[in-house]
Amino acid sequence: MELNERQTEILEIVKYNGPITGEQIAERLGLARATIRPDLAILTMAGFLEARPRVGYFYSGKKPMQSMADEMIEMKVGDFQSLPVVVTETMTVYDAICHMFLEDVGTLFVVNGNRQLSGVISRKDLLRTSIGGNDLTTIPTSVVMTRMPNIAYCQKKDTLLSAAKQMIDRQIDALPVVERVNGAFEVVGRITKTNITAAFVALAEEYDL
Repeated sequence: MELNERQTEILEIVKYNGPITGEQIAERLGLARATIRPDLAILTMAGFLEARPRVGYFYSGKKPMQSMADEMIEMKVGDFQSLPVVVTETMTVYDAICHMFLEDVGTLFVVNGNRQLSGVISRKDLLRTSIGGNDLTTIPTSVVMTRMPNIAYCQKKDTLLSAAKQMIDRQIDALPVVERVNGAFEVVGRITKTNITAAFVALAEEYDL
């Protein structure tokens, strides 16, 4: 539900001055009590305000949906990222599979000797290599990884929505969170579908949805 300008102003008055009567609200707005009666009814029925006879209106704590939309748009990757799970270019595919299993993740980020992002390995990459009957203990991760510039990534300042869109467009489960250092990318975190889902669920709970 999107509130109009007067309803938003009423909500702010009650929030910071409640309990307050309808007459007092109207007086602050410079309007007649009858003029704001429909607005008060809408705000009360929608659950934004609570009304008690002979006491007045209280702010319920529920926030307008527009506020929720604004807050969702402003959510940043850096506030919800988790620790990255990285492997080296020289690690064998066998060890990478073990590492993925032990860390319980679906994506590994590959770094070079300077800890700079050089590739990404997914479950599909490891499964594809395993099916061929290859000796997984002799194949380095650098052979099977996706390399730059074909790696999707994000930065702390990016929004969760933009990260989610990248994952949907690329049909992937996670993005490395990077910082540019001396022309290269250092991996400082990861953002996953689970991170994003948890953030949006927490936001919905905050708005009592």
